Amino acid sequence: MMNQTLVTQFLILGFSETPGLQILLFPAFLLLYMVALSGNLLIVLLIGSSPALHTPMYFFLVNLATVDILCTSTILPKLLGSMVAGRTISFGGYMAQLFFFTWSLGAELLLFSAMALDRYVAICRPLHYGALMGPGVCVLLASAVWAVSLTNTTVNTVFTGRLPFCGSNVVEHFFCEIPPLLKLSCAPTRLNEAMAFTADVVLALGSFSVTMLSYGCIIASILRIRSAAGQRRAFSTCSSHLLVVSMYYSTVVYTYIRPASSYALDKDKVVSVVYTSVAPSLNPLIYSLRNTDVKAALRRVLSRSRGLCAPRGPATSPLEGGQQAPPRASLP
Repeated sequence: MMNQTLVTQFLILGFSETPGLQILLFPAFLLLYMVALSGNLLIVLLIGSSPALHTPMYFFLVNLATVDILCTSTILPKLLGSMVAGRTISFGGYMAQLFFFTWSLGAELLLFSAMALDRYVAICRPLHYGALMGPGVCVLLASAVWAVSLTNTTVNTVFTGRLPFCGSNVVEHFFCEIPPLLKLSCAPTRLNEAMAFTADVVLALGSFSVTMLSYGCIIASILRIRSAAGQRRAFSTCSSHLLVVSMYYSTVVYTYIRPASSYALDKDKVVSVVYTSVAPSLNPLIYSLRNTDVKAALRRVLSRSRGLCAPRGPATSPLEGGQQAPPRASLP
């Protein structure tokens, strides 16, 4: 037990002290947040209101959109506020943002694996798709995704929050993350680093392996398609998905799966923009809005909206003299 002045709030440095650069970054991050929020909310509303989209694939897309909303709403509003107001955050606020961000990060990694497995069964084992991916299985997979990621973030947040912080309170990042916080602790962090490293290896590398293996089988199945047009359509879809998945996993692995002593926070926070802001903005476009079924559902919703907004005619009969129209003959 030592007499220490404990840190009660942190100063988030953000990206730059230069006012001119802040003016450029604010609209960029505001645009990313609006695109991510509106795109993912649109996906949730479209799938929820369209019975034709109540299938396993779109069920997982709703979960992915929910995760992206959670991630961006945890990070970007505070970042935007810090650009125009104070950049300090309380210790409790830091832990809260850390908790929800880590939760969304783990859930997104696991959801990519669940979605890849769903596509593998649909393409490689179509005759067994209904039995293997029934409603109960989908709910069980989604529940496991949220529960495992919640357990991971609870353990890491609790052990990180118990560390003493009695020196510098300057966080060289633009949001609350484990690596920059460990560098500020005035106590050994080897246990925390080992726990975070183990969780990241299991979640990131394990999910990445499952995803790549599933897509490898999918591509092998596509190569057996005799139609060249069918192969092009399938490869177009898979290439878009693989681009997003590879971008997300590569940045997460680069940031987390290495010793804390090798962190270069000035460079790492630029890489973090990919999985906190760019990927949630691209996911609705890549996974959903390029899909013909989703576009058809969007057209139906827009047509219903126009029908509701169209002016209605008089309630009385249009015949002169108030005469009623003769009854129509009913079909047998």
